[in-house]
Amino acid sequence: MAGGGSLGGGGRSKRGKSSKRKSKKRVGFVLDMTPLVDITFLLLTFFMFTTTMATPQVMEMKVPPEIDVPVEVKESELLSILVDKDGDLFYFRGQGEAEELKMKNLKNLAIKENLNQINRLIIVLKVSDDTEYGTVVQVLDELNLAEAGIVDEMRVKRNQPNFERSRKFTIADLTEDDMEKIATLKPQTGGSQ
Repeated sequence: MAGGGSLGGGGRSKRGKSSKRKSKKRVGFVLDMTPLVDITFLLLTFFMFTTTMATPQVMEMKVPPEIDVPVEVKESELLSILVDKDGDLFYFRGQGEAEELKMKNLKNLAIKENLNQINRLIIVLKVSDDTEYGTVVQVLDELNLAEAGIVDEMRVKRNQPNFERSRKFTIADLTEDDMEKIATLKPQTGGSQ
């Protein structure tokens, strides 16, 4: 080995006369780790049980029981919002003509229409089976934000602090009649040349 030294001990080799001094005996130090491990696991379980875990993002919806009795509704109190398979939005009042609607304008439309017929307007959300789930959630979020805007408008701006909101809302299937209404508004893609 280069550099020399001994493999056996870590001591230095003595040179010269040996002294009669006795080397001090070192007392061995032993640390018992058992209590430390116990405390660590106690702290770990304490923090696991007291920490709130990430709650799942859930949208709460109350679905009424199905009834087979037709419900009579005035056409003037009905606002239909249509979402096609491409995620495009359309709306119409009663049996009127469909109009195109942008997602950013949905909240304002819902507020305006609800303020025209306070607690009487029924919003019908008609969604295609092929629509992406995220688009439906986004539409529902905008309608929920509109509800907050309606209550704020009535309580603060119109000075009715005791205003109680009665929301009327339903989800229905997108029918062939609805598809015909929006067919003229959608640009035709594909086809033969």
